Amino acid sequence: MKRRVFYSFNYKEDNWRTSQVRNIGVIEGNQPVSDNDWEQIKRGGDEAIKKWINEQLEGRSCTIVLIGANTAGRKWIEYEIKKSWNDGKGLLGIYINNLKDKEGNQSTKGRNPFNDFTIEKDNIKLSNIVKTYDPPYNDSKKVYEYIQNYIETWVEEAINIRNKY
Repeated sequence: MKRRVFYSFNYKEDNWRTSQVRNIGVIEGNQPVSDNDWEQIKRGGDEAIKKWINEQLEGRSCTIVLIGANTAGRKWIEYEIKKSWNDGKGLLGIYINNLKDKEGNQSTKGRNPFNDFTIEKDNIKLSNIVKTYDPPYNDSKKVYEYIQNYIETWVEEAINIRNKY
């Protein structure tokens, strides 16, 4: 049975790259939202966005943060990370900067978004608990294949790690 995961990413900059990961198919991801749907959700304000995110996270066992150049520090990505951790979901990050976008361009590597969180009871950075994966290739096809080969294992590991806390 495929694991059900939630994908967290910077929609505007990384939608094309993330669609490649989402289409790998070895795990079941949340349904993509169209530009028009997302604009309608945003018009409802912060509470509508939180409601949508919360609904998308229901029934998911893991959140995968797809890390692009400007993923860290974004308000809704931070909300998704915090909510996922607090709800006991596995968390992991995958750097997607070397996947090509629709124009055929790669981007710069972004910073680790888990560095922005501290587990207060242990006074430890979330980045010391949550694993991030940086495919060791510059070629977009090899990056895709690497993610395809390991994503299922990474999800299982993230769930096991989260179960320890």
